[in-house]
Amino acid sequence: MNLAKQVIAEELRLFEKHFKDAVQSRVALLDRIMQYIVKRKGKQMRPMFVLLSARLGGPVTDRTFRAASLVELVHTATLVHDDVVDDSMERRGFFSINALWKNKIAVLVGDYLLSKGLLLSLSNRDYDVLEILTEAFKLMSEGELLQFEKSRKLNLDEAVYYDIIKGKTASLLASACAAGASTTMEDPVLVEKVRVFGEKVGMAFQVKDDLFDYGMYNVGKPTGNDIKEKKLTLPLIYTLNQCDAETRRKLIYIVKNENTKKEKVSWLMKTVEESGGIRYAEEKMNRFRDEALQLLHEFPDTEIRAALEDLVRYTTDRKY
Repeated sequence: MNLAKQVIAEELRLFEKHFKDAVQSRVALLDRIMQYIVKRKGKQMRPMFVLLSARLGGPVTDRTFRAASLVELVHTATLVHDDVVDDSMERRGFFSINALWKNKIAVLVGDYLLSKGLLLSLSNRDYDVLEILTEAFKLMSEGELLQFEKSRKLNLDEAVYYDIIKGKTASLLASACAAGASTTMEDPVLVEKVRVFGEKVGMAFQVKDDLFDYGMYNVGKPTGNDIKEKKLTLPLIYTLNQCDAETRRKLIYIVKNENTKKEKVSWLMKTVEESGGIRYAEEKMNRFRDEALQLLHEFPDTEIRAALEDLVRYTTDRKY
């Protein structure tokens, strides 16, 4: 990730200014909340993918910065709304918006961020970028709802899992790459190739997040959180499909009825690891990463391509 930051250091500096301008409000309360959001920004991976994807086709433009701002606005809005839905009090080691200003204000803040993103694109007639991100936002909603539906029924199927993460996570990263590419590339075939590249990276990214829940590293959140929320994850799906009937029955019972009991969740996680679920998920994650790199290597060998490869490898090698 360090190489990526170095290569587009100036672009990232300019993006931060664009993003600060994009979230400004004349309402004092909103402006305070926007300042809080800007100060506690994350790793900015998605804007980096926008900028680097654009650089594959040429120098960045004002349209590129607007695309990066739109992606970050949409992403931030979904995080704010997610924290309300999940009743989460923390985000990235800080208090969440709903923890500080309560749910009603948090929902309105998320809506405000989305509206600012829409207006940013519409007022500058960036219709192609807006279409790309709107499609992603639809897929994200569908992915979350599909996960909710299947979690209630515990229909743990690997194909369904991929449908879920393709929507809820990979679609935004895919749209970030496609949006960036669309600002510097005229060939729709190339833009689509960059979009699929981003989708593969997004799939690997989500599998890595699922692995964190099994205590691989200290990531600042309780392990077993996905189990408590009855979320479908690849390590558990693999285990349920491989274990004997009695173990499967016990695992399903824990997920359904004992997902808040620490000792039961610990036994489940240990069973998943011993069954090879962690190893299987890592193999799948690395396959998605390698498929993304294969697409990336169809572009000329440049500093930009190297920076993108560095960013891709970070998604699977990261410790948090």
